[in-house]
Amino acid sequence: MRALRLPAVLATACAAAAVALFSAPAMASAAGPVDYVALGDSYSSGTGAGAYTNSSCQRTNAAYPALYASAAKVASFSFVACGGATTSTVSTKQLGTLTAATDLVTITVGGNDIGFGNAMTTCTLQSPAACATAVNKSTATATKSLPAKLDAIYAKIKAKAPNAKLVVLGYPELYPATPKGMCGFMQAPSQVTLNNATVILNGVLAAAAARAGATYADVTEDFDGHELCSTSTAFVTGINFAAIGSSYHPTAAGQKSGYLAGLVGAIG
Repeated sequence: MRALRLPAVLATACAAAAVALFSAPAMASAAGPVDYVALGDSYSSGTGAGAYTNSSCQRTNAAYPALYASAAKVASFSFVACGGATTSTVSTKQLGTLTAATDLVTITVGGNDIGFGNAMTTCTLQSPAACATAVNKSTATATKSLPAKLDAIYAKIKAKAPNAKLVVLGYPELYPATPKGMCGFMQAPSQVTLNNATVILNGVLAAAAARAGATYADVTEDFDGHELCSTSTAFVTGINFAAIGSSYHPTAAGQKSGYLAGLVGAIG
């Protein structure tokens, strides 16, 4: 994911241009307003972006699905993404509004299935060696058991919404490619370990999306230069002990200039 990366200045400019120029997606202009369903976990619900309209799911109008729905003037919008969601809870709790009339479905899911939140906690509070052990456990789950779970949930989405375009969005790398030292409570080796794990997870997501005939949106370039402790304004939250669940999530700016830009780029 980092191997083929635009220079930071160019990537940031492209992301800003995508958002600035966006009024309605090509899909909407070609076929009329779309019926849009937004599924997924906290990265889709908007945890960390604030101003929650649903506190239990930490759902907010600052999240990329709501921003997209407003800008595209969609015909209908069902926003059911929820913080803490896994492939299992998406399957049991979020698919009810999908129909044959659904034109667009977006989703982020997989991070909770592999226990990435627990790994983040270990990496924040313990040594780089303990971080590596925790992350290796998560990445092993990502490569061994997550693919089948993703195949199953994407198949269910396709079955319930056979005419919809399915867009699978990945996760941003939280730290610069070259750490500058301690970042918050995160030591430099742990920052590298976590970025590498994100690369692995995103690779699994992209491969599963390809198998399902879905579109994969890689948001890493949209967050490039805006990671934690980078030289520019961070698009992700740091550790927040007062609201631990909102730690390491996109800010409102990250939702708009990171995820929304990535979604618009993926749709074309």
